[in-house]
Amino acid sequence: MARQQPPPWVHPAFLLCLLGLGGAIEIPMDPSIQNELTQPPTITKQSVKDHIVDPRDNILIECEAKGNPAPSFHWTRNSRFFNIAKDPRVSMRRRSGTLVIDFRSGGRPEEYEGEYQCFARNKFGTALSNRIRLQVSKSPLWPKENLDPVVVQEGAPLTLQCNPPPGLPSPVIFWMSSSMEPITQDKRVSQGHSGDLYFSNVMLQDMQTDYSCNARFHFTHTIQQKNPFTLKVLTNNPYNDSSLRNHPDMYSARGVAERTPSFMYPQGTASSQMVLRGMDLLLECIASGVPTPDIAWYKKGGDLPSDKAKFENFNKALRITNVSEEDSGEYFCLASNKMGSIRHTISVRVKAAPYWLDEPKNLILAPGEDGRLVCRANGNPKPTVQWMVNGEPLQSAPPNPNREVAGDTIIFRDTQISSRAVYQCNTSNEHGYLLANAFVSVLDVPPRMLSPRNQLIRVILYNRTRLDCPFFGSPIPTLRWFKNGQGSNLDGGNYHVYENGSLEIKMIRKEDQGIYTCVATNILGKAENQVRLEVKDPTRIYRMPEDQTAKRGTTVQLECRVKHDPSLKLTVSWLKDDEPLYIGNRMKKEDDSLTIFGVAERDQGSYTCVASTELDQDLAKASLTVLAEQTTTTNGLAALPKGRPDRPRDLELTDLAERSVRLTWIPGDANNSPITDYVVQFEEDQFQPGVWHDHSKFPGSVNSAVLRLSPYVNYQFRVIAINEVGSSHPSLPSERYRTSGAPPESNPGDVRGEGTRKNNMEITWTPMNATSAFGPNLRYIVKWRRRETREAWNNATVWGSRYVVGQTPVYVPYEIRVQAENDFGKGPEPDTVIGYSGEDYPRAAPTEVKVRVTNSTAISLQWNRVYPDTVQGQLREYRAYYWRESSLLKNLWVSQKRQQASFPGDRLRGVVSRLFPYSNYKLEMVVVNGRGDGPRSETKEFTTPEGVPSAPRRLRVRQPNLETINLEWDHPEHPNGILTGYTLRYVAFNGTKVGKQIVENFSPNQTKFTVQRTDPVSRYRFTLSARTQVGSGETVTEESPAPPNEAYTNNQADIATQGWFIGLMCAIALLVLILLIVCFIKRSRGGKYPVREKKDVPLGPEDPKEEDGSFDYSDEDNKPLQGSQTSLDGTIKQQESDDSLVDYGEGGEGQFNEDGSFIGQYTVKKDKEETEGNESSEATSPVNAIYSLA
Repeated sequence: MARQQPPPWVHPAFLLCLLGLGGAIEIPMDPSIQNELTQPPTITKQSVKDHIVDPRDNILIECEAKGNPAPSFHWTRNSRFFNIAKDPRVSMRRRSGTLVIDFRSGGRPEEYEGEYQCFARNKFGTALSNRIRLQVSKSPLWPKENLDPVVVQEGAPLTLQCNPPPGLPSPVIFWMSSSMEPITQDKRVSQGHSGDLYFSNVMLQDMQTDYSCNARFHFTHTIQQKNPFTLKVLTNNPYNDSSLRNHPDMYSARGVAERTPSFMYPQGTASSQMVLRGMDLLLECIASGVPTPDIAWYKKGGDLPSDKAKFENFNKALRITNVSEEDSGEYFCLASNKMGSIRHTISVRVKAAPYWLDEPKNLILAPGEDGRLVCRANGNPKPTVQWMVNGEPLQSAPPNPNREVAGDTIIFRDTQISSRAVYQCNTSNEHGYLLANAFVSVLDVPPRMLSPRNQLIRVILYNRTRLDCPFFGSPIPTLRWFKNGQGSNLDGGNYHVYENGSLEIKMIRKEDQGIYTCVATNILGKAENQVRLEVKDPTRIYRMPEDQTAKRGTTVQLECRVKHDPSLKLTVSWLKDDEPLYIGNRMKKEDDSLTIFGVAERDQGSYTCVASTELDQDLAKASLTVLAEQTTTTNGLAALPKGRPDRPRDLELTDLAERSVRLTWIPGDANNSPITDYVVQFEEDQFQPGVWHDHSKFPGSVNSAVLRLSPYVNYQFRVIAINEVGSSHPSLPSERYRTSGAPPESNPGDVRGEGTRKNNMEITWTPMNATSAFGPNLRYIVKWRRRETREAWNNATVWGSRYVVGQTPVYVPYEIRVQAENDFGKGPEPDTVIGYSGEDYPRAAPTEVKVRVTNSTAISLQWNRVYPDTVQGQLREYRAYYWRESSLLKNLWVSQKRQQASFPGDRLRGVVSRLFPYSNYKLEMVVVNGRGDGPRSETKEFTTPEGVPSAPRRLRVRQPNLETINLEWDHPEHPNGILTGYTLRYVAFNGTKVGKQIVENFSPNQTKFTVQRTDPVSRYRFTLSARTQVGSGETVTEESPAPPNEAYTNNQADIATQGWFIGLMCAIALLVLILLIVCFIKRSRGGKYPVREKKDVPLGPEDPKEEDGSFDYSDEDNKPLQGSQTSLDGTIKQQESDDSLVDYGEGGEGQFNEDGSFIGQYTVKKDKEETEGNESSEATSPVNAIYSLA
């Protein structure tokens, strides 16, 4: 059960958690504790490792650190102590280690280039920054040179070299003409990565401009231009006809000889390239040829990584972002045109600078506890790990018997106060290094309570509740609970104490009311706190509403009587069909009932009574069914068709009075369905002329009624009759009757005061209608004043329904009154409504934002509330904006779209979920009021740990033959960590028979596998999942395809090996042969037979593999020839007879070999047309010729 009304001090509670080996301590984020506890230095901000500065500005090398006491700073330059005091240009910022080198009084920035390192030190240790390499940006001038015109034959390749001056950082290169027009680049003319301009083939129009290489330098924002190249193109066709540019064979039209492609860059047929992990790989191939070659890219043994590969420079360059080890291999580019093709192979090797697997974290222990620091990194080559303590190599540090170094781990046992220090882990290889600081702090702190004292908690009888007692101490204190200062420790039975010290009472009873004391104790002392628990009676509905069935037009009352604790405020509300019920003028809500007058069909539904206090609530539900009124009819009427009633007529007004009038009418024909109701409507001609409103409703048995009227309304009435079929047409309207005027008897409703801008307040209300105006010239007197100031009322007279008060302070409460007035006088004294002036954006951001990673997809947040006067409005919520900065997988692109999580109300903690594992996130907090967001808090960075991966994508199962099954798959869409491999489970099955499951484990780079089948009949079920260090992720399951006609193939194979079957087939073949010989003899004696010449008969659409119901997995090269069959020993033999009665009857081609004396081919045509034309078909075959001689 949810906790009942937690006390305010539960929200900022700081809990103690145990981490790592032996119970590392987490320091509460209470500023008073943070300021009191000693702490070694921690580097919080530093410049980048390669720090390039603008020579025109002062040099700034950042280094900031925190600690208690505050650390002092010093620097080394090129591994030597850098004496700042001796250089007047160099200073250090106050309370910071940031160096400022000022050149306003002269000096050369180049003199200060070198490698700098910052040291932050207090009495508990020394922390180090990275080694910062300071370089001054350079933008040297382009050497002056005179360039001769470049002479080139039309159609020949050309390279214009740029050779820019070396800058720091390297300049951006682009080509323009001397008139600063950009050079148009396309498939034929393009700039390479080196900055050179390549022409795959030169055309005559290339002479129309010159070509100048330009270099733009980043820091100085200057552009330097090289002297332009001019081209002189030798051509066989000196006329530069622009119409030939779009000619389908432009080169032939200009007399340019076509050439096969050749590579301009890189040279030769093969090259190699090395790239670092996480960087971009850029491969480039530029080819010459006529026509201009097309470039295509391939990777040997696999596909290009579609998610991070893109083509640039008209397909001449291939860029692969965030390179990883799996991107190594051989790539080749293919240049082709209609004259031929050529390819170049590039061997790519991926190396890696060190990257973190486990970065060492600060370790806070109590005296006598154990702990460990872990520094684990990877790279290519494998990086080496060097430990330091307080900036000195660990080997030269004083020995510590409580410390043990085991490679990338330092283990601390039985730590003491003297063990405090800052440890540095430096892991490096030839491509770079990583440096991390982690301090070991040993705290000796007596217990302290972190919540306000003597809090009150109110709970409902028989509920479950939990009393929190947040505390801190080192060593970790033990916590005990006592009631009313007496008795033994509360634990067991109805009580349960959690590890964090919270006391749970499983079922509250009256005797549980009292004062509870929590006592935290360690070897240094004890601390205690008290909380008063009050037990309240539950809210119960003892007389619930009952289900009712009512006739239309009747009155219904739903009871709801409630018993509750008298010290709590009770609120009773109603729902209809689980939605808040609008109490209209036909309903009356009392403390113990709801009455509905004139029940209609729309009132049917479920009604829920909700009785609630600030601690609990109770519900009771009942249903209301509305029936049409049943009327018995005579036998004669029952047989007649029913219809809507005719309209009433002859309306007459009598008994005219100041506030009433009698309306009489004559009913129309009921049309065989009795009239159940009359509805009287009215129309007035002042506020809404022509609009009819319902006035009242009367039973169908009356035709005269007294109508209550409002002052100063010019009434006109009409009547509508209703029966079970429907409503009649309205009657003709009555004559008009105007009542005399009077002062208003009510005031406008729904009065509100809200700001639309930060310096105003808009007062609005619902205007009164014609029946409540009571007189001419209706207007409203609006009054307002600051709440609780007792200042004089401000007022204004308004004829509309809104008034704007200007020049108001930001979000202050106002008392508001709106009174109706007409020419006869003022309405009653209005009620006072509280409104607020406009809100402004919040001025402050949440402070002390703390992020704690709870698992791979969620974090918990804590923050300090802002001061109420900084909200400048109604506090709607605290809101966290967060975005995924990057993935720890360097080759994975991530969306940095901002997301938000809202925490409504004045909350001080929350949870953000649905995060991606193994990612770097950033987060900011804001305060939100009705105007919008306030300023952003300090950006917090956090990293989610590894999770399990999603399922591998696109598992494909192929079966090329009966012996093997090939599997291929793609990497998971969301690795959620470093893949350690794949697990494949597969099992053979045949119907209900299932074989033994086989498990295969693969490396993370393997995405193919071949299964050797043990039998050709069974199918296989494959289940594949990916793994990280956390475990296996989601699985994907596929089954191998079933061979077509599988059962028939097996039966055929079994029958074909039987001796009786072979004998039977031989007997049938002999009988067919004898019958054929007899037929030939009889036909030859007849004289004329329909025959046709030998010709090739094309294969029909039937697949020869399916003629006998078998399925062949072999490729085309291994198929037996048509007209042959495979023997039992696997050899191919010529069929003894391809003929059959079917072939003979259908006229297909056949052959037989009787004794070697002749081989005849014949065709019998039994179609009617062929039979009639056989006079021209004499015996042409050898068979007919022999028998004709006989």
